[in-house]
Amino acid sequence: MVQENLTSSIVEKFIPARNSKSRKGDNGIVLVVGGSYIYHGAPILSSIAALKCGTDLVYTSVPKVNVTPTRAISPNLIVIPLVDQKLTLGAVKKLIGALPHNLHSATIGMGLAIQERNSLLHFVKSLLDRDVRLSLDASALIPEVLSILANKNVVVTPHAGEFKRLFGDAPSDSMVERIKLVEEKSKEFGITVLLKGATDVISDGSTTYLYEKKTPAMTVGGTGDVLSGLVAGLLSRNRNPLESAAAAAFINGLAGESAQKRLGLHMTSMDLLEEIPGAMMPFDKIV
Repeated sequence: MVQENLTSSIVEKFIPARNSKSRKGDNGIVLVVGGSYIYHGAPILSSIAALKCGTDLVYTSVPKVNVTPTRAISPNLIVIPLVDQKLTLGAVKKLIGALPHNLHSATIGMGLAIQERNSLLHFVKSLLDRDVRLSLDASALIPEVLSILANKNVVVTPHAGEFKRLFGDAPSDSMVERIKLVEEKSKEFGITVLLKGATDVISDGSTTYLYEKKTPAMTVGGTGDVLSGLVAGLLSRNRNPLESAAAAAFINGLAGESAQKRLGLHMTSMDLLEEIPGAMMPFDKIV
């Protein structure tokens, strides 16, 4: 098992150059599916994060009750209403019919209320059948989904509680045990796992990257939603889920450092979004 601490020189290899003659859509088309009556902000944070890291187009699908506030917060988002308040099979089937055919990646789960678990499974399978790379978070992290993810381009981004719900085992406070558990589960289920924490642990079962953050300001709500958007945005340009997840964790951490330096312990996740371009710029390459 290869184990490394993430550095700029490693991450630089994971972020592809942009072709100077590229056109709209060539640099990533992303879908974000999330939100509920209570958690309207989560998919907005993910969507803007995906845009801020260089994605060309982001489609944001939220329940009808959230459509107007989502559109109002940014003219950059292409909003597709979910026909039901929660994720149902009917809502999923209508959404699949409304999606662009050239979708590269999707992130699902942030703030999402799921009425029927089968609706999530049907949606995930449909996207994988289209060769869409996936980042799953929050309510999309249920054990039933694991059997359809094996050896596909999928990243799961749990915190410790979600990890236990997904895999049945709780991560230890011991870093050694924590790393070992992430490596075991990622290998067993054929996926990339990004376990969030003071030190992020990212593994595909054969290579593991660690990223220690010294940013206690990032405990504010929504930083995980930003991370999910970064994973999807980077996955839209790099098919390798481990590399995209590692780069996303690193960029999220750099943006957090910048926001904490500027605002101390008083940042919000909207502040974090503002720092993403600055964190990304050292990795910008044009060919």
